[in-house]
Amino acid sequence: MPSLELTTNVAIPDERAFVLEFSKFAAKVLSKPEQYISISVKHNPNLTFAGTFEPALLLAIVSLDNIDPEKNVNYSKELFGFFKEKLGVPDNRGYINFNDPGRSYLGYQSTTFTEIFGK
Repeated sequence: MPSLELTTNVAIPDERAFVLEFSKFAAKVLSKPEQYISISVKHNPNLTFAGTFEPALLLAIVSLDNIDPEKNVNYSKELFGFFKEKLGVPDNRGYINFNDPGRSYLGYQSTTFTEIFGK
């Protein structure tokens, strides 16, 4: 785990290639094995930010055991740098929502991570 859901008003020419590149990048930035990374990218041409349709994004990250205030600062810097380079979205045209729901609140393999990793 983590799961990353990106919504952007930027049309991505080759979304599948972008998703694979984003998956590798997210694994590196979040220090998680790529085999557990899940990426979803949605193009929404009606996404506004600050009242305009200029390039913008919303990113929701759900991850266990590595979301904290200090790390989030670096994650934000790295991710916004990636989006600026790949999508042309500046760091003042989007939000990143960091969420660690806790092991008991995330299901996988017909159970929760609390049960998988032990209490």
